[in-house]
Amino acid sequence: MPRLLEKILVYIDGSEQSITAAQYAICLSQSTGAPLIALYVINTRALDDLVKASIFLMEEQEEYSQDIEADAIRYLNLVSDLARRKGIAIETVSRKGSIHQEILAAIRENGIDLLVIGELSRIRSRRDELYNDTERAMRQVNCSVLIVKDEDRVNDLFESGTV
Repeated sequence: MPRLLEKILVYIDGSEQSITAAQYAICLSQSTGAPLIALYVINTRALDDLVKASIFLMEEQEEYSQDIEADAIRYLNLVSDLARRKGIAIETVSRKGSIHQEILAAIRENGIDLLVIGELSRIRSRRDELYNDTERAMRQVNCSVLIVKDEDRVNDLFESGTV
């Protein structure tokens, strides 16, 4: 009989909401035994758009690119430390590209059956809704999606060790 969850992917973007989602995913992994992958996507599409709009010069693009790559490492290391505290093995992956396309590819390539994401930001306009890559990925994936809310409850659950 197959397990309820075979493999979990948590999307990390550096926001507090994504760290809360990581804590919840770690608890889920701990309680189900499902392997856990943390994914950070370096949004090269947004970076290219900034250069095309003349907001960044090409030289600035390289410096900014190095900064966001360092952010990816920092946040994935944070999630690894959280998992280690709970005795959970976690695979961390950093990819470059369009956020929604890289999430879809990671799910397909790794046989993911649950995507865990942090609470989505409030939509202020139809344009925001169209350009929210995380929401776009959530709507297009072929697996279940869990949106983690209630940061205080998740933090209490994570710190208590009760799953």
